[in-house]
Amino acid sequence: MKKMVKIGNIELPEFPLLLAPMEDVSDPPFRRLCKEHGADLMFSEFISSEGLIRDAMKSRQKLDIFDYERPVGIQIFGGDEEAMAMSAKIVETVNPDLVDINFGCPVKKVVSKGAGAGVLKDIDLMVRLTKAVVSSTSLPVTVKTRLGWDESCINIYEVAERLQDVGIKALTIHGRTRSQMYKGEADWGPIAKVKDNPRIHIPIFGNGDIDSPEKALSYKNKYGLDGIMIGRASIGYPWIFNEIKHFFATGEHLPEPTVEDRVEAARNHLKWSIEWKGERVGVFETRRHYTNYFKGIPHFKDYRQRMVTHDDPADIYAVMDEVLEKFSTPA
Repeated sequence: MKKMVKIGNIELPEFPLLLAPMEDVSDPPFRRLCKEHGADLMFSEFISSEGLIRDAMKSRQKLDIFDYERPVGIQIFGGDEEAMAMSAKIVETVNPDLVDINFGCPVKKVVSKGAGAGVLKDIDLMVRLTKAVVSSTSLPVTVKTRLGWDESCINIYEVAERLQDVGIKALTIHGRTRSQMYKGEADWGPIAKVKDNPRIHIPIFGNGDIDSPEKALSYKNKYGLDGIMIGRASIGYPWIFNEIKHFFATGEHLPEPTVEDRVEAARNHLKWSIEWKGERVGVFETRRHYTNYFKGIPHFKDYRQRMVTHDDPADIYAVMDEVLEKFSTPA
C-alpha cells in the first residue's frame, strides 16, 4: 500500500507536489490550471494579517477559494501576534483546508515590517507568532520559511524543532537565506538535515530551483524529503506537475505541450480570470502570463503585443485563433 503524507487530517499522495504561494501569480485561475495538471496541494497568494483586519479589499479577495482546488491553504504574514491570531480566525470563516504562515518572503517592504523572512532574525518572535495562530484556529497550521537570515545565521534546525513544538503540522523550507533573495543555487543539504532529525515527525517539504522532472527525481532520491514545492517553474507552465509525476512513474518524458495545449491554457486562464474578477481586471491581470505560455514559439512578438494591448476578450481570443492557425502542428 502506498504511504500517504498527512498534514493534520489532510491526506496527500506519497511524495506530493505543492504549488508555491506566489504574489500576483497564484490566484484562483492559475491555481485551477495547476490543479488540472497535477498539483497536489496549493496555497493562496500571501495575505497581510493587518490588511485582513482592516478589511482591505485586495486582502479579502485573496481569500477566494473554490471546492475544485482542494486541498488548498491560505497563507498569511505579519509581525504582530494579535493581528496574526485575528487574521487566522478570519481565514477560518472561508473554510480552507489549512492556514500557512509566511516566514520566507525576502522582499524589503515585507521584511521591513518585521514580517516574512524578517522574522528569521528573531526566533522567539517567530515562535510566538506561530503559537498565536495555532491557538486561534482549529485548522492545521503549516509554515514556509528559509534556511536563515544569512550565511552566518543558518538557524533552520532550531526553527523546525521549536515550531513543531508549538503545533505546526508541516514545514516547507526554501533552500536559500533571506540575504540570497532568489540568487545563487538553493542548498537542500540543510533541509535534508532537518528531515533526518529524529525529533522531527511532521512532513518536511523542500523548495527552490526545481525546474525539470530530472531535477525533481534527483532531489527526491538524494534528500529524502516528504515532497517538493514548485514555484517559478510553474509560471506559464502548469504542465510541470504531471511531467514530474510521469517521470517518477515511468522514467520517461511526457510529450512537450503543443501549441494547442498552450492556447487552451492561455484561453482558460483568461476566461477564468474574467469569471472571477470581471472583464476589465481579468483581461488586465492575465496579460503578464502570455509571454510564459508561448515561450519558445518563434516570431511570436507581434501576437503577444496584440494580446496585451486588446481590451476586448473577443479580440484576444481571435489572436489566439490566429496563433493556432499559424503554429499548429499538422495532424
